[in-house]
Amino acid sequence: DMPDGGAEHFAKTVLHLKERNPKILVECLTPDFRGDLKAVEKVALSGLDVYAHNVETVPALQRKVRDPRANFEQSVRVLKHAKEVQPGVISKTSIMLGLGETDEQIYSTMKLLREADVDCLTLGQYMQPTKRHLKVEEYITPEKFKYWEKVGNDLGFHYTASGPLVRSSYKAGEFFLKNLVEKRKTKAI
Repeated sequence: DMPDGGAEHFAKTVLHLKERNPKILVECLTPDFRGDLKAVEKVALSGLDVYAHNVETVPALQRKVRDPRANFEQSVRVLKHAKEVQPGVISKTSIMLGLGETDEQIYSTMKLLREADVDCLTLGQYMQPTKRHLKVEEYITPEKFKYWEKVGNDLGFHYTASGPLVRSSYKAGEFFLKNLVEKRKTKAI
């Protein structure tokens, strides 16, 4: 409902946080801004450390799962553009499993994300919030989630969190992300 999709609000919030505490690490989970790359730039250049935007599911299920105004290609463009305008930013996305995707679709999606230079990936179990939402097609086993974590690491993601309760805001990666951000800042000096 905001002309820039809230990009200015994101950017100002990051700037204010960094002014108050320059050492704070800031991650923003953004919308796709309906493909408006100027809005993506505004957020990416705000001084944040982690630019997160969720692709949500594999390309084949996008129309079934997401708002029709969103799509996989647009989401990948957002993540890629954030890194192009701010190469030091860490990019992060998330995929929900259990919506009817195949192993081949998951693998090819992960590969596409890595080819787009996405740094961090979380994979979690889709859980039906209400009866009006999509039904769970499959409950993924913890062993399968461990497998996808290994695949993510083998593909070159700097961090892959994969488990039934993992969400895009998953806390287990904070220590790793903090170290990654600090390492990148040290290299820039």
